[in-house]
Amino acid sequence: MLNLSLACGDYELTRPLTDGLVKVKGIELNSIILSSPERHWRMSRYQEFDICEFSLSSYLIAKVKKMNFTAIPVFPHRRFRNAFIFINNQKGIKEPKDLEGKKVGLRTLQNTAGLWARGILQNYYGVSLKDISWFTQDEEPISLPSSLKLSVQRVPLGKNLDTMLSVGELDAVIYPEILPSFKSGNPNVERLFKDYKKEETNYYKKTGIFPIMHTIVIKDEVIQQHPWVATNMLKAFRDAKEVCYKRLENPRTVPLAWMMHSLEEQKEILGGDPWPYNLANNYKNLETFISYSYEQGIIDSKMKVENLFIRNTIDESPTYIK
Repeated sequence: MLNLSLACGDYELTRPLTDGLVKVKGIELNSIILSSPERHWRMSRYQEFDICEFSLSSYLIAKVKKMNFTAIPVFPHRRFRNAFIFINNQKGIKEPKDLEGKKVGLRTLQNTAGLWARGILQNYYGVSLKDISWFTQDEEPISLPSSLKLSVQRVPLGKNLDTMLSVGELDAVIYPEILPSFKSGNPNVERLFKDYKKEETNYYKKTGIFPIMHTIVIKDEVIQQHPWVATNMLKAFRDAKEVCYKRLENPRTVPLAWMMHSLEEQKEILGGDPWPYNLANNYKNLETFISYSYEQGIIDSKMKVENLFIRNTIDESPTYIK
């Protein structure tokens, strides 16, 4: 039995695996529940974990830099991003194009949520990213290339994006989570898209893309010594997802009055499996993200989607050890 560490977020999709309900053939997992960005930072800087849920954007940079881990086609976190663009409502921003000429904050430039949001603003709404002054709050987990095509500077020491937006030092903020000022009802802070669900639904219907945030990476040294680990982990993540889906079919498990209505609506819009763990169903999603990353100068060369993943996991019928 091989002992391996797995760092992952706390998701319904992965909990059957991290809790031990789903077993991995030949592997004893030491599951470590960590949130991002700590998990991403520790993996990118120190390669602390054998297997790790990892930022898709940082992963592209890591592949360009030939860092020593490679992904399997498992994507445990996806999220539409229209709902996470916040504006100061005193700045005259009524529609996406109004962001041009403004100061917009980001956690980091390579943050996956921000990269998707910028790509969608540019390619779907026609916003010129070069006409925006970008401000980042945190240090980049992995150093960026010199090919950056955006005007970027760090916010002053001791400042944070949320406060700067509230008082008008920034005009807008694209953030991975809901800003505290918005949660608390600050009268100056609003969403850019008031009916974000409608915008996100229309985006999906036109593009077929439910944006991927994270993938799962495995240290290259583990795969070199034990090639079967990749396919067995892929199967385990798929099994955990199926357990999750079956559990959600029971309306007693989630304390939401209209949970079943939401699940039925999701199936109608996104289909029966919005989280496919394979290459074929995610090819356009990944290809689009690579293009966004290249357009913004986050990576200085494009790569083939197939080259992002461990070879024996991109086959639709991978071989598992028994």
